Amino acid sequence: SIIMKKKTVSILLTAAMALSLAACGSSNSTDSSSKSSSKAESTSASSASSEAESASSAESTADGEVFDDTTVTVFAAKSLNSVMEKLISEYNKTQPNVKLVGSYDSSGTLMTQIEEGASCDVFFSAAAKQMDQLEGENLLVEGTRHNIVNNQVCVVTYEGSNTEVTGLEDLADGSVPVGKYTREALVNAGILEKADDVSAITTQQVSEALGGVEINECANVGAVTSAVAEGSNEVGTVYYSDTYGLEDRLKVLQVVPYDLTGNVIYPAAQVANKEADETEQAAAKDFVEFLTSDEAAAIFRNYYFDTEVE
Repeated sequence: SIIMKKKTVSILLTAAMALSLAACGSSNSTDSSSKSSSKAESTSASSASSEAESASSAESTADGEVFDDTTVTVFAAKSLNSVMEKLISEYNKTQPNVKLVGSYDSSGTLMTQIEEGASCDVFFSAAAKQMDQLEGENLLVEGTRHNIVNNQVCVVTYEGSNTEVTGLEDLADGSVPVGKYTREALVNAGILEKADDVSAITTQQVSEALGGVEINECANVGAVTSAVAEGSNEVGTVYYSDTYGLEDRLKVLQVVPYDLTGNVIYPAAQVANKEADETEQAAAKDFVEFLTSDEAAAIFRNYYFDTEVE
């Protein structure tokens, strides 16, 4: 494990939504943390029953149609990997002939692949920016875009770390990965100076704001989660959903409120795939609609996503 005096910090640089929200007091942060933590406990406890309800209430398409054999390719953000496999399994209970193939990477990488002509039927992004760009380039099927879930940033440590860190306000007391959303929160909390684009805040500036700690960058949120769970870093900031399945190895110190980070909206849409036949296109549209259903929402909540989105 990391010695506290070393103060090694991991930087997460994958999230890419531009945000501009007002600062908020620490009391709001505490309230949100307690509320979200309670929600996680109740969600985890009701996981089995929610999934059972999901299985029994799922339906086929609006007119009851079952599609002929077809393959639908879904490009989804890496942080959706686990929940997507469950969603696909659930969808296939009513559409067994639709083979859904998931490809998972950063939203920016997937967006670029779609722009370059990769065969893709559904795009599920971890931020609005990439979806906005594809929509502006007329690469999405009009009317199929939906905001599916929200996802809070949380400060975590590994079980038994004995870290002095309790949340954003004292990150300088430990080692912590910091991404764009975390930079936004640090700005709004008054720890970092304001910037027109928080992603432009350098590693050195973050280091100085946290008391001169040494920065060790992580490539993506998965690497951050692993580094903390394994004890390589004593504290990290990850998405709340990234703690799913690691409850015995990770301890949530603080769930950062949206009024510090801004919303972390995950939109999904059907991609205008010129290579897809009518059945493939219809199945792709149907799967996007499934993602907006009550059945899918129950699954998302079980994986610690927030389904209260507009």
